[in-house]
Amino acid sequence: MRALHVIVCLKVVPKPEEVTVNRETMTIERANVRSEINPADMNALELALSLKEQHQGRVTLVAMGPPLFDPYLRLALAMGADAAYLLSDRAFAGADTLATSYTLAEGIRKIGDYDLILCGEESSDGATAQVPPGIAEWLGIAQITYAHDLEVLSEARTARARRELAGGHEVIQVPLPCVASVVVGANEPRFMDMERKAWAQGEGRVTVWTAQDLGIDEEMIGLKGSPTIVSGVEQAAAVQRKREFLRGTPQEEAQALVERVRSYL
Repeated sequence: MRALHVIVCLKVVPKPEEVTVNRETMTIERANVRSEINPADMNALELALSLKEQHQGRVTLVAMGPPLFDPYLRLALAMGADAAYLLSDRAFAGADTLATSYTLAEGIRKIGDYDLILCGEESSDGATAQVPPGIAEWLGIAQITYAHDLEVLSEARTARARRELAGGHEVIQVPLPCVASVVVGANEPRFMDMERKAWAQGEGRVTVWTAQDLGIDEEMIGLKGSPTIVSGVEQAAAVQRKREFLRGTPQEEAQALVERVRSYL
């Protein structure tokens, strides 16, 4: 079998505590907030790098987003990835999961010559888990969702993954090429390689493709290609925990605590 080529889809997301929504466009605000690589995508990247080491392969990154994604792709390159592509165009803005999966699939199709596509199970800002299956459908290849771990059987040209279930687990084996989504916390992502950091910062390490470069139908991307309609956004009310302070001597407090606990037994 030739050297394994793994493509990892990365998304840069706002830190959970800083997520805000534009009330006019009903889209997530990304300006002036701290960001990070989606946690589950980091687990997908670590799995890809481990497979690269096992099979003497290579890892390619692909992301869809604004130019601010660039340094995060370089971080992933410093961790051990070999190439990075950023699909960046104003026409991609406002995409829902359908338009996003279509755009990523077209970027992957242009990269070509892949064996395995890894994604995080879902993004922390959207939490739909729809993009990985969507990519598989657009490309017409097999898929595995919510993989806890995955191995590639080179001779059989298949991928075998284990998924956790309530009370146990199941093992799924599919032919390559395929898409697999990796659950958050499936492994411990490595630190960047400081010797690769300077290389990752070099000119031309991240290739930027626009909609025109991909040659895709602009009616299927961004807001135009997104059938999802967000009619409103509301902030969930914070749940206040009931608190009661016990007063008195230590003995009185202990007795009062026993009486209150007894009512729940």
